[in-house]
Amino acid sequence: MFLTKSGMAKLGDFGVARVMNNTRDLAATVIGTPYYLSPEIVQSNTYDMKTDIWSLGVLLYEMCACKPPFNGENLHMLAIQIVSGNYQAVPNQYSLAFKNLIKKLLTVDAKKRPNIEEVISDPLIAKNAKRLMNEDDFNVEFKKSMQHAQNIFEKTKEKLESQVSGKQP
Repeated sequence: MFLTKSGMAKLGDFGVARVMNNTRDLAATVIGTPYYLSPEIVQSNTYDMKTDIWSLGVLLYEMCACKPPFNGENLHMLAIQIVSGNYQAVPNQYSLAFKNLIKKLLTVDAKKRPNIEEVISDPLIAKNAKRLMNEDDFNVEFKKSMQHAQNIFEKTKEKLESQVSGKQP
């Protein structure tokens, strides 16, 4: 993570994802920082881009609680914690909406975990993305999600604009 000159925080690679040819590809390698490993990686299952959604949830939790959500005395205990999906509540100073977002990101079942389109369409993210970013920055950052032959930018932009304006898309 680093800060730009304008004070925007930018996140880099979590060390888990790998380049995939399309959104339906699955990977089977075990890589990444142990605290950020998703349950599917811990269980040696194939995984897709939702493993990065899990890692984002771990990162957001850690930024709020100043500690990772899952911990253990050794790798085995850490793995058990991750697969269980049980973690201490996010500190009370954070909104219920933010706590719920982290809960969605840390959904153990990858099939039930949101994809990136669902994450950036979350009302909390949508409201703050529009508030914090000018149109040029929004276009640059959200167009990056069009990789892997996904064109979610236009759908997401419409959803964000409708949520901010209160109109239905």
